[in-house]
Amino acid sequence: MARIVALCVALLLVLPACAANEVAPLLTTKQRFSMPAYTTVGGRTIESLQVGWESYGKLNQARDNVILITHYFSANSHAAGKYHPDDATSGYWDAIIGPGKAIDTNQYFVISVDSLANLNANDPSVITTGPSSINPDTGKPYGLDFPVVTIKDFVNVQKAVLESLGISKLHAVIGPSMGSMQALEWAASYPDWVPRMISVIGSGDSDAWTTAALEQWAIPIRLDKHWQDGDYYNSQPPVDGLAASLMLITQQALHPLYFNQQGETLNYHPLETGPLSSIRESHSIVNWLTQRARTRAQKMDANHLLYLVRACQLFLAGHGDSLQQSMRSVKAKTLFLPAENDLLLMPYMAQKAHDALLKQGKNSRYEELEGNLGHFDGVVNMQQKAELIRSFLQH
Repeated sequence: MARIVALCVALLLVLPACAANEVAPLLTTKQRFSMPAYTTVGGRTIESLQVGWESYGKLNQARDNVILITHYFSANSHAAGKYHPDDATSGYWDAIIGPGKAIDTNQYFVISVDSLANLNANDPSVITTGPSSINPDTGKPYGLDFPVVTIKDFVNVQKAVLESLGISKLHAVIGPSMGSMQALEWAASYPDWVPRMISVIGSGDSDAWTTAALEQWAIPIRLDKHWQDGDYYNSQPPVDGLAASLMLITQQALHPLYFNQQGETLNYHPLETGPLSSIRESHSIVNWLTQRARTRAQKMDANHLLYLVRACQLFLAGHGDSLQQSMRSVKAKTLFLPAENDLLLMPYMAQKAHDALLKQGKNSRYEELEGNLGHFDGVVNMQQKAELIRSFLQH
């Protein structure tokens, strides 16, 4: 089990989480959705917008069995299953999405959409429009000319995808981390669409602490000499800055208990020979973190990371004057599942949204995930809440 978890964490925030082997894996195909033009919340127009989406299960005749899965910061729409039986890993929530599972694809039509400015812009299985995309007006990559996008923009694009399929209401919307922000945005902005909402390792807004913490993810990229104010698409990309950002994200998303366990696996010691003999050498745990960050960075785009950071910093569900005001419009029954050891989106953030709903007399429930992985418990340890999720979706 320790080795399985270690492998999953090595792919943290980028590739789908590991899942148990299946005799007959759930198979899916990435689809493409296009819009001639989209106007952002900020009033800017994105022409020729394209995003990818995938689904599991069948849409019923009434088109009312739809569960939308909104993905986390550096994931994509591959929430479950495989593209091919020989794929090494399944989607990140494969443990709870599939035939007979908590989110039962024998009963529900489950769909997920790649975000705008998706972090994995260089992954061939991801379809997204963002700073690395070609600006139709110039024939060159947008760079920082790409409009600022918000969590609500992600939701609006998802809504357009659903409407293109003839869907006008969801059975539920569920998402972890940045996906939880989208889920609550759905409930606040389009209450008639959402009778049920599950927020996993999430929040209702970005408070001052979180906004400042997120800025730390952007700083290494901005300081990389190859960033060139975002205009690097015909030259060397800011790989060092991107890798440094990913190292920081990974460490913040994990708990010290996991890092110390990994240190034991690596035979980590404060007085390792390399760093003791030269300032140019690093400790084994630092090398471990660096190697994985650089591997992950190969499929990512640095500008896209900056845009996702800004989207999260700008988050206030419902775009009201306050979270309390925004929660007034929510009609959904809600379930909040923060991770007890989360050091990234700490449990108090989910508690704040939950309390705001209760003050409005809404139907809301709060339970914490257990585990030693911190924020990442909301990705790989969801099976512990499978029955709760199943019951919540059935009532």
